[in-house]
Amino acid sequence: MKSFFEAHIWPLRGRLYRLGYLWVRDRSLTEDLLQNVFEKTLDREKELQTHPNLTAWLVRSLKNEALMHFRQTKKLESLDGLEELEIEEPVPEETKDSVRQVMKLVKGLPLRQQEIFHLREVEGLSYEEITEHLDISLEQVKVNLHRARKSIRERMLNQKSTK
Repeated sequence: MKSFFEAHIWPLRGRLYRLGYLWVRDRSLTEDLLQNVFEKTLDREKELQTHPNLTAWLVRSLKNEALMHFRQTKKLESLDGLEELEIEEPVPEETKDSVRQVMKLVKGLPLRQQEIFHLREVEGLSYEEITEHLDISLEQVKVNLHRARKSIRERMLNQKSTK
């Protein structure tokens, strides 16, 4: 019989890792942050077994770990400044050109738009799930997703017209 951690927490590790990496853009740091979150879940396992939205709790915990790291290292006061960081991430060669192009364009978006676009288009979350994960209103999710898509569309069209 699987433990609570193996049945409910461990299957979410891929999604949590991708979100953490989106925020910190460092593989080993993401793993460290995720390890801290997993430790906290083990410490609070009994309480979390009855939590109404375990995934949202995990995402919020991971975001808090990232914020704490940035505050301790004095790199940022909050995640709001992350859109100013320009860090190149290698894109796998087997990825189709159009997908590669969209991934590069997403990196140029403000962080909030990147998060929402990622949660919706990559993770496949509903608008309601995104509101819970990011603790923002449904309207903010819709507006930011619309702006992200519009920006990507416009920049793709500009790139095609300049060729």
